[in-house]
Amino acid sequence: MIATVEVTRYVTPLREGGSLPGIVEGDDLGTYVCKFRGAGQGVRVLVAEVVVAELARRLGLDTPRTVCLQLDPEIARYEADEEVQDLLKASAGPNLGVDFLPGAFGFDGEASLDSAVAARVLWLDAFCANVDRSWRNPNLLVWHGDLWLIDHGASLYFHHAWPGGIGDPARFATQPWDPTDHILHRHLAELPAIDGDLRTRLDDDALVAALDQVPDVWLEPVPGADSPAELRSAYVAFLRARRESRAWLPEAMS
Repeated sequence: MIATVEVTRYVTPLREGGSLPGIVEGDDLGTYVCKFRGAGQGVRVLVAEVVVAELARRLGLDTPRTVCLQLDPEIARYEADEEVQDLLKASAGPNLGVDFLPGAFGFDGEASLDSAVAARVLWLDAFCANVDRSWRNPNLLVWHGDLWLIDHGASLYFHHAWPGGIGDPARFATQPWDPTDHILHRHLAELPAIDGDLRTRLDDDALVAALDQVPDVWLEPVPGADSPAELRSAYVAFLRARRESRAWLPEAMS
């Protein structure tokens, strides 16, 4: 699973995030963006962050390292902001840490973007049903001249329907994805040339390996899947079904 790091200091909130992520320091001397388990979206968002980041790496895309941040609620005593205090207290235990990229800046154009990289990002977002990479909110950073993907929590939305029980993977497999608002929309025509290769890279071993990175404690039991192992198997089944379908591909590829 992803490495575990103890939070030693809460530095500052990132106000642009709806879930109020924050910058923290860890006992490994690293600096991280912390995505809190106590935020309104819950731990399934953290699962999506880890899984999609792992899949991105399998496709040769850059995304910051993820860790499990152990948070002691005592840290809240030193925070003056009551909203942040409440969030820290509600997030005791394992949270998600994403490596902070110092000096990175937001992606705001495609002048120097490698079209092959852009097409892979677009394909990944279609595969994972990511609805949160638009011109308004690109969730892309440029760091040392390279494109880095961040914020994958809006992906894999199928698991938000699981409190009532694991559903049918076939429904997600055939769910179309609308690329209209995607920041890299103009690269749709490049997808047919890379589709076969990317599907091959996300074989069953890759899917299992991605789920193996998720801490057990974030895999909350639901009817039909009472253990972390059963939850992992359910995620793999949904992703496998998606991989074996072409119904989700944007119209430009049909």
